[in-house]
Amino acid sequence: MARQPQFTAFVNGCFDVLHRGHIELLQHARGFGTRLIVGIDSDSRVRELKGDFRPMNSQEDRKFLLESLECVDAVYIFNSDEELENLVINVQANTIIVGEEYKDKEVIGYHPELSLHFFPKIDGYSTTKIIENTADR
Repeated sequence: MARQPQFTAFVNGCFDVLHRGHIELLQHARGFGTRLIVGIDSDSRVRELKGDFRPMNSQEDRKFLLESLECVDAVYIFNSDEELENLVINVQANTIIVGEEYKDKEVIGYHPELSLHFFPKIDGYSTTKIIENTADR
């Protein structure tokens, strides 16, 4: 019996405090491949990008939570743009799915052989907003 070809969808981000927007992105992304690979920013990279008070959850906990989702096949931690670019190559991604806020920006790891899809932001869901609302309580 002939083996079915693998099509790998790839997403990346901090995924610090999982919320509905993250889950909808991941489920949507899964529809673009026979497997979904997720890259997450290391703890030190999240601090660089988001500030000293982040991440709220360690990279090991974020990785565990994402790996527990049925739609996710594997999760890798990266610490630099170069590691992210290499990760996209090493997992043999066919398509990258990013938030629509990246439409006019460089998407790290993207090259013309890949397809690129934009996911619309889910209004009202943001890790920053969740953290701010929690702090206000």
